[in-house]
Amino acid sequence: MENTSPDRFNIVDLFHLAARVNAGKPAIIYREKRIAFGELETAVTQTAAHFLRKGIRKGDRVLVFVPMSDDLYRTVLALFRIGAVAVFLDEWVSVKRLVECCRLAQCAAFIGTFKGRVLARLLPGLRSIPLHLGLKYDTDQALPPFPETVREDTALITFTTGSTGTPKAAIRTHGLLFEQFQALIPLIDPAPADICMPVLPIVLLINLGAGITSVIADFNPRKPDTMKPERIAGQISRLGVTSIIASPFFVKQLSRYLKGNALFLNTIQKILTGGAPVFPAEARAYREAFPQAHIGIVYGSTEAEPMSMIAVDELIASETARGLNVGKVESAATVKIIAITDDRITATDEEALSRLEVALGEIGEIIVAGKHVLRDYLNNAEALKRNKIFVGNQCWHRTGDSGFLDGNLFLTGRCASLIRTPNGLLSTFLFENHFQSINGVEMGTVMQVDGELTAVVELNDNTQRDAVASAIKSLPEAFGDVIFIPKIPRDPRHNSKIDYEKLRLSLSHRH
Repeated sequence: MENTSPDRFNIVDLFHLAARVNAGKPAIIYREKRIAFGELETAVTQTAAHFLRKGIRKGDRVLVFVPMSDDLYRTVLALFRIGAVAVFLDEWVSVKRLVECCRLAQCAAFIGTFKGRVLARLLPGLRSIPLHLGLKYDTDQALPPFPETVREDTALITFTTGSTGTPKAAIRTHGLLFEQFQALIPLIDPAPADICMPVLPIVLLINLGAGITSVIADFNPRKPDTMKPERIAGQISRLGVTSIIASPFFVKQLSRYLKGNALFLNTIQKILTGGAPVFPAEARAYREAFPQAHIGIVYGSTEAEPMSMIAVDELIASETARGLNVGKVESAATVKIIAITDDRITATDEEALSRLEVALGEIGEIIVAGKHVLRDYLNNAEALKRNKIFVGNQCWHRTGDSGFLDGNLFLTGRCASLIRTPNGLLSTFLFENHFQSINGVEMGTVMQVDGELTAVVELNDNTQRDAVASAIKSLPEAFGDVIFIPKIPRDPRHNSKIDYEKLRLSLSHRH
């Protein structure tokens, strides 16, 4: 879709435009249900009116506790339509964190499935929310006038994955969601006939604005290890899915299944993945499973999506001796590399910011600016000071990732996971990439344990244990030890990134 952006445009406006052009086309295919754009538009309008009658007002924060389904998007778009704020908690969130997030968000209403509403009556953090609603709505009432929303109005609040300290509640305004749409559309590159399987919830919202049919995968994000790739492959074949947008974990499991069973999903033309690093060995598995598809790997974060993208074939051919190639910086983003520091950073002007930059090719912290970069957190001044640098009206987000620029952007791991040696900073990513190429290794990294450089490895074939240990100890680096553990902790959102804090904690318990 071309940028038709009058300043007041938002995702709901885009959805209504798309619905009028594609009224009879499926918007969402969920299980056995096909919901057409026109049908969904009517349901969104009726649901918005229902919310107003029940007492939800513009600016009210509403906790949405609904799994990925047509009901979820009907609910969210209806809240956007009346200027209310949809507050999201991930399905995998712990009870303790759920209560803490609810305390921070101070919601005026709760919308959930029957199970969700039962849970809401049992937990103090949810029970204290004044208004509790289910998923039913009136269809035969006159429509009231809807409040007008502007770009500066908050649309969405989501929480970052961090499990320690005060949760970071990311505020997305209607304007920011629109800019994120504009930044992602060139990567998604939708065509009218596309049938997309978006496993990342924000992408389905973008598809609704672009007039693209979305198939909700038969996949439980709360329990990624229970993924049944044969079911996903069956959906793709049966429904003629042409594109997949999902986490590396999802794409990897599907690729392994196809390769292991000598199957090909010939309808797939495009795959986009992001949310965790993808190394060349994993990229090769994608290419072998999908030999004809265009496959792109996107680098970004909750606060800045996208930042860069690399085609899978370029990644496979990349030299990774110094860092992981994540491609050219996207046109919507501006990236700089600054000296690594734990301190808060203030820069009064561009000149002051430029003095923080490191030389081209030198490792530092990646910072990013752009219209699609999140500017604020809810009730968390500390997070704002630590994660943002404001230069005039421009907001730079500190990613916490280390890397360098050399034509493309290269990652070298989280700043906190870099290891300082007499020869400079040692990138954990280099080892994570190398370990993944050793036969029998599922995932591995390096850490300092009791002052010694230590390899930590998860195997996918226990018979290879001695061979893996031998291969690692033959490397030029002097490893004090090779520790094998049953499972390296992953991030709960995508089940793909190493959770270094949890890993450190589990290793400290071993000693």
